[in-house]
Amino acid sequence: MTSNKDQPSDLSMDRRKFLSSATAVSATTIIGSSMAPAAEASDKSVKPPSASQLMMEDEVPEGYSAEQAKDYFVSSPGSDFMVDVVKQMGIDFVTTNPGSSFRGIHESIVNYGGNQAPELLTSVHEEQATAMAHGFYKVTGKPLIPLVHGTVGLQHASMAVYNAWSDRVPMIILAGNHMDVMDRRAGAEWAHSAQDCIRVVRDYIKWDDQPVSLQHFAESMARAWKIAMTPPRGPVAIAIDGHLQEAERGDLKLQIPRITPTQPPVGDEGAIAEAARLLVEAENPVIVVDLMAHDQTGIERLVELAESLQAPVVNQFGRMNFPNRHHLAQGASVIAQADVILCLELNDTWGTINTMRDRVHRESQRRARSDAKVIDIGVKDLFIKSNYQNFQRYFSADLSIAGDGQATLPSLTEAVRSAMKRSRRLSNSERELRWQSQHRRSFEQALDTARYAWHASPVSTARLFSEIWQVAKDRDWSLVSDDKLKSGWGTRLWPMSKHYHYLGRSGAGGVGYGAPAAVGAALALRDKGILPINVQSDGDMMFSPGAFWTAAHHNIPLLTVTHNNVGYHQENMHLQRMAVRRRRGTEGNSLIGNELRNPDLDLAKIAGGMGVWSEGPIHDPNELGPALKRAMDVVDQGEPAFIDCRCQPR
Repeated sequence: MTSNKDQPSDLSMDRRKFLSSATAVSATTIIGSSMAPAAEASDKSVKPPSASQLMMEDEVPEGYSAEQAKDYFVSSPGSDFMVDVVKQMGIDFVTTNPGSSFRGIHESIVNYGGNQAPELLTSVHEEQATAMAHGFYKVTGKPLIPLVHGTVGLQHASMAVYNAWSDRVPMIILAGNHMDVMDRRAGAEWAHSAQDCIRVVRDYIKWDDQPVSLQHFAESMARAWKIAMTPPRGPVAIAIDGHLQEAERGDLKLQIPRITPTQPPVGDEGAIAEAARLLVEAENPVIVVDLMAHDQTGIERLVELAESLQAPVVNQFGRMNFPNRHHLAQGASVIAQADVILCLELNDTWGTINTMRDRVHRESQRRARSDAKVIDIGVKDLFIKSNYQNFQRYFSADLSIAGDGQATLPSLTEAVRSAMKRSRRLSNSERELRWQSQHRRSFEQALDTARYAWHASPVSTARLFSEIWQVAKDRDWSLVSDDKLKSGWGTRLWPMSKHYHYLGRSGAGGVGYGAPAAVGAALALRDKGILPINVQSDGDMMFSPGAFWTAAHHNIPLLTVTHNNVGYHQENMHLQRMAVRRRRGTEGNSLIGNELRNPDLDLAKIAGGMGVWSEGPIHDPNELGPALKRAMDVVDQGEPAFIDCRCQPR
């Protein structure tokens, strides 16, 4: 078992002292070996620099000597104005992996802007930088700026951009580029530039631009913010020319536009009245919700509507839309008995009403009643692109209303109350009792199911979430990771009522989202006194383990506990299904290509190598609780902590 649990109590101070002293020793060794005779070197293991290395270090690039710099001095570079624009927009952070194509604005952020609002956050991969912006938005409702390096930076970031697109998450991506060939240095600046820099991600962003002047940049940024934040929300991108960043601003009279947020679209008044009539006249209305709540207001509005109708709510958990301990929070089985189904911001209406059996010949079957009326309210039809198929199968709703779900709810609730007759209002008491009883039975069944394999090793997923709850229950907390592949135990067992209690899924299911999105969410929660909890998948972690270094480097407290099932279990099940279908058996071979063994990954050691307090792997479920308490001592000091737990597959 790898552990650094015996560290001194003042963990943050101790780590900084160690890193500082290590850096000083390293610098002294290098300087000494380059300036003293080899015979006098005290450390025989340290090789002196080669002749070519010394020549490179001694070379002074043309135009960079103190005397020559006078001829090239830029008193007011364009990137300073760019930082003024970003500050005016109220952007808190810029996430980035450094690159030469945006060295101008990088320098302006840290020196001219004082590295405050925005503050530069160092990432070790562009996908991580972008996913951090994704997680940050899910907590705050505010976009961040991932700053990426030209062609290669966008290629690295592209998966995280697609996740954000599919999850309707806004961000403003700035990509460095060099347009004028006369200003490109030979070599990397050519390979890292493009005629159309944004093309690699254009299929899954809302809008992009490539400003040719500073005033153009200012107006493009204002437009980018408005487009990104107008439902359906999503990422946008702007290419920023390197020469525009580095050239003298001169005496240009530049203005920074004021950003006026666009009010979200609300459903048509007549259509809303018709929807209210159908809901009120229904015997068994059901509400299904996915990507609706932008914040706590959305949750409160949905509670108001559901209670007015005493209609059950099926939360598909794209967002934390509805309190899971409310008596109207019900499972998807209620869809089968509904005569009217109200769909709010569903990503997949067809998949809600129907199911597809994964057999040799795929068969679809309607799970809702054949006579059930379907009302679809949302913004998904307001912006669709043709290439990537994340918009799901077409479904013909009986009443389709274009409008932001959260913004439309007040008028729908008012219309429901106006249309509801006294006899229908009186029936709400009986409906309430019925749903209270069913909710109680469902929760008791979940508790009973959680007891199975309680003492098993590897640790059961229900035990994992139960032990975490013991250290979180007396705090304000946020589950910043998706629990879908962990049998949904977080959303089944933990009482959730705040919008930040659960942040939903990644959007496109792109592996590598979990760790950096959790760090971005933890950053958003850092000054709010809210405990961020990341139940981290092992395979997902290996796509972007450097996110934990960013958490340590920037002092972002985050409790991470792995759901380490030593493999890609979903893909293992797919292989088993293929083998059974083809009558080849499932013994042994289904693990080939799907397991993370031989050698086993030491995830605690990986996290520890990133500067994060770590412990594990833990196999005995009785050891998990004490380890969590030790981890919480670290998080309470403002540092990230990591526990590797070996778990059952689901």
